[in-house]
Amino acid sequence: MNFRTLLFSVFSLLFLNLPVAAQSKFKLKNGDLLFQDLDCGGLCDAIESVTTGYNNATFSHVGIVKIQPNGKIEVLEAIGKNVHYTPLEKFLNRQLDAEKKPKVAVGRLQKPYQNLVATALAKGEKLLGKPYDDVFAMDNDAYYCSELIYDMFKAANNNQPVFDLAPMTYATPGTETIMPVWEEYFQKLNARVPQNDPGLNPGGMSCSKKLKMYFPYGKPGTRNPAL
Repeated sequence: MNFRTLLFSVFSLLFLNLPVAAQSKFKLKNGDLLFQDLDCGGLCDAIESVTTGYNNATFSHVGIVKIQPNGKIEVLEAIGKNVHYTPLEKFLNRQLDAEKKPKVAVGRLQKPYQNLVATALAKGEKLLGKPYDDVFAMDNDAYYCSELIYDMFKAANNNQPVFDLAPMTYATPGTETIMPVWEEYFQKLNARVPQNDPGLNPGGMSCSKKLKMYFPYGKPGTRNPAL
């Protein structure tokens, strides 16, 4: 092994040991949306199957970047039990692709909407600790991931929506039959399946023309939009 090869090998090892965020030269900004392809089993697969994300990506989760006064980058998200902050590294490492890179894309608001970011993040601060919205309703003081982002920017925009709602479907694509995974999910909650109720999911949100999409990390999964 010559000196150049040895030097390259050492550098590569050092690079691989860097935090995931440091391995990308992309500089995150306050208000950037982080779209994530989670492999959480049947529910994530069901979410990804009904809406094609940007470039056919299969997104099942989204959070929003907040750079704290001390410079620490965190992600405000509704996942698990409630709305909370997650350190950026933990968020990015939640799901990695075959090359051990985060299955995350960045959606940055276009310039006409950047003035909403500070107010939206302030609204998000007030929602910390709110429960996760297990039944995906828009009017129950609980929040699922994309609902949180929707409400934050709506509040910042004089109660006018920035992102669009659409009738949500829990049916097998191309049919009117509710997917078994959703039937079972809502039965356990003793709740009705909110078929065609207004809502939004990460895939649909990623296609908004109000965002510019970037892929500075790994490769989210993709699907055939014809399916």
